[in-house]
Amino acid sequence: MNPGTGSVRDRLFIGLQYLLPQHLLSGLVRWLTHARLGWLSTALVRGFLRRYPVDLTEAEHGNPRAYASFNAFFTRRLRPGTRPVEPDPTAVVCPVDGYVSQSGRLAGDTLLQAKGISYSVAALLGRDAALGARFADGSFATLYLAPHNYHRIHMPLTGTLCRTRFMPGDLFSVNAATAAAVPGLFTRNERIACIFDTNAGPLAVVLVGALFVGSMSLAWEAGGRPLRASLARDLPDHDPAFVLDKGSELGWFNMGSTVILLFGPGGPRFVPGLAPGRAVRMGERIATLPGAATPP
Repeated sequence: MNPGTGSVRDRLFIGLQYLLPQHLLSGLVRWLTHARLGWLSTALVRGFLRRYPVDLTEAEHGNPRAYASFNAFFTRRLRPGTRPVEPDPTAVVCPVDGYVSQSGRLAGDTLLQAKGISYSVAALLGRDAALGARFADGSFATLYLAPHNYHRIHMPLTGTLCRTRFMPGDLFSVNAATAAAVPGLFTRNERIACIFDTNAGPLAVVLVGALFVGSMSLAWEAGGRPLRASLARDLPDHDPAFVLDKGSELGWFNMGSTVILLFGPGGPRFVPGLAPGRAVRMGERIATLPGAATPP
């Protein structure tokens, strides 16, 4: 922990996270949010709507009583057409609604977490040096999903799934204050790395768990059941391998967190202005395929 970072309130919150039974608390929250509690589940949804600026007019179901559990509300789908996917075949699109935490070029195997804090791709992908080397000198974008955001994750471009790796770990918060204070935050937290081959080179979509986010789901895993394990492991290969189209659903968080995109060297070029703090929406162009002119 970097004790000189942030306000006194932030430092207290971060210090407390080192002491909390993160997995126990996340398990309790998971039980509460998945339980079908009738009026109590509806009350939890209504309380959340009072606290956060959720636009339910975009949701598939706009009535809070339509959700059997709080998690059903939190992982809500949107109405068709609410997030149009940029149709230009040269466009790489944002996989989520959220905010840019960091983005830019990799310095060899290293990417930026926050000012003064870096970490390696190999560590992020399960301490796999060979896999990390595929992304050396490439580019990355770290995208933070706030509590009010839509929490389903989509493909930024068409790719063939070639590997899925689950890595258990801590469950620190992933907000800006924690990212600025906890070294190697994204390599410490529980996460799932999905590796794809694309016509723009390798692509990694990394789902990072967080405090109260002790489970993440992939769309192709047995109906999207939450994935959990005590040891790092590769999930079973798919034979034959399958292709996910740009904009198709990849998975979701059962509470909010962070997605990290990794591209290989010579891969897509990010659009100008993709800087920390920028709000992004699923389906909008965030990068352009190599060899194509970057739109103004």
